[in-house]
Amino acid sequence: QLYREARECLTLLSQRLGSQKFFFGDSPASLDALVFSRLAPLLKAKLPNGKLQQHLKSLQNLCNYCTSILSLYFPWDGGESHPPPHPAAVGEAEEDPHKRRKQLLSVLVGLAAMLGYAFLSGIVSIQRGSVGPAGRQPVAMEEEEEEE
Repeated sequence: QLYREARECLTLLSQRLGSQKFFFGDSPASLDALVFSRLAPLLKAKLPNGKLQQHLKSLQNLCNYCTSILSLYFPWDGGESHPPPHPAAVGEAEEDPHKRRKQLLSVLVGLAAMLGYAFLSGIVSIQRGSVGPAGRQPVAMEEEEEEE
């Protein structure tokens, strides 16, 4: 029954799309994003049971719809798993070979500045205590005198 309802849904989507490029004309709407997000994995994924996938492939306008959106908005999807690097990012790497070292140095300088401020402002202080036998710090216990 689930497959039957899914097939019916795909058929209705195909009828609604007709020969249009998108569901509401020549420009995409939020419905197109939603429908594409459901159809593209169904069309492209390798599934153990391909009944629904075969039905989708028989609806040529929905296949063309998915292919059109893939080529329009995901042009790098020609076998690559991620988009090609941005040209500016490639130029930055060649431009500054010591970028990582400078970032680390900046973090260390910032950390030193914060610690210095904490010590100088009194937020953090170091107190030295006497060391007892066997290198242990003595435990100071305050005893309250009880008045009877």
